[in-house]
Amino acid sequence: MAAETLSQELLPTLPGRSYYHPDVFAAEQEHIFEAMWFCAVRASELDRPGRFRTVQIGRESVIVSRNKAGAPRAFLNVCRHRGARLCTQESGEVRNTFKCAYHAWSYDLDGALVAAPHFARMLDVDRGPLGLVSVGVREWLGYLWVCLADPAPSFDDTVIADAVERLGDLSLLDGYRVADLSVGKRISYDVEANWKLIIENFLECYHCATIHPELVRVLPEFSRGLAAQSYVGRGAEFGKNIEGFTVDGGTGFDRLPGVTDEQDRRYFAMTLKPQVFVNLVPDHVIFHRMFPVSATRTIVECDWLYSPEVIRSDADLSDSVELFDRVNLQDFEACELCQPGMRSRAYAAGGVLVPAEHHMAAFHSWYLDKTGSPS
Repeated sequence: MAAETLSQELLPTLPGRSYYHPDVFAAEQEHIFEAMWFCAVRASELDRPGRFRTVQIGRESVIVSRNKAGAPRAFLNVCRHRGARLCTQESGEVRNTFKCAYHAWSYDLDGALVAAPHFARMLDVDRGPLGLVSVGVREWLGYLWVCLADPAPSFDDTVIADAVERLGDLSLLDGYRVADLSVGKRISYDVEANWKLIIENFLECYHCATIHPELVRVLPEFSRGLAAQSYVGRGAEFGKNIEGFTVDGGTGFDRLPGVTDEQDRRYFAMTLKPQVFVNLVPDHVIFHRMFPVSATRTIVECDWLYSPEVIRSDADLSDSVELFDRVNLQDFEACELCQPGMRSRAYAAGGVLVPAEHHMAAFHSWYLDKTGSPS
């Protein structure tokens, strides 16, 4: 749909092929997921040296672990001998080395090649260049972020800048002390939809009154269609008779220690490109990470984070978790409803954004700047 045929009240979207074509997805793998900081693992999962998790980032499998000093490390999951997959499990633990099951080449927790059959006879071999290929890793908000690009882009100018753009400054975020929270619940959603449809859905609330009855009961202003992300530094206020961010609006938990009076009874949401959504409420944080599997399938891993005291008390989290679990299921069903239409002739040139969605145009501009025109 040509931009000149639309009024100022309707803006064009990306064309339909952007959401299903394998060539487009390949370009995204190269220019977005393999070029930017990717939120991979909750740091507490790797609580001691040798624990690891493997994560698919773009076209690469990556091992994320900690060395003997406890520092996070990340490597391409490829033996330097013949290219065998080094770690075949999603998670696990090694004592001192990662050992290839094919020819027993072994690498220490910093990725150096430390042993290989018959290498003692080859005295002229320099093992240094044969270590695992390391990639950038950074710990923030209690998660380990990995970047395959060399050199990696500035973390401050990309990930942190997204947070500042939404919140105004990081002092608002600091109060939630996300790194100190504990995972109370994790749900993994397998969504038959393109990752951009999920981001676009999260960015707008034009749909909220239609499909989110529980959410708009807790956050009445969402019924008017403007997402909280439309306003820098502003959160959506709880309804007058709402006591907590729970499925029935009932009492939640004590607010997190760093949350101020101004943040109390408010919901803040932000998108950290390319694959993280963060939801901040007074007594917990909801943290989504997307893992694009294909052009038409995305895994979304969602953590509900609470103060360690709440987790240690063995409190019932169900009312708290259920609210956003319902929101997620409603959202993902809507995204799956859209996915088949991306292949239709009716959507070949794309759709339109109404005024309540206009801020999504900034995401489309960012996307095109990263990948080039998808047409």
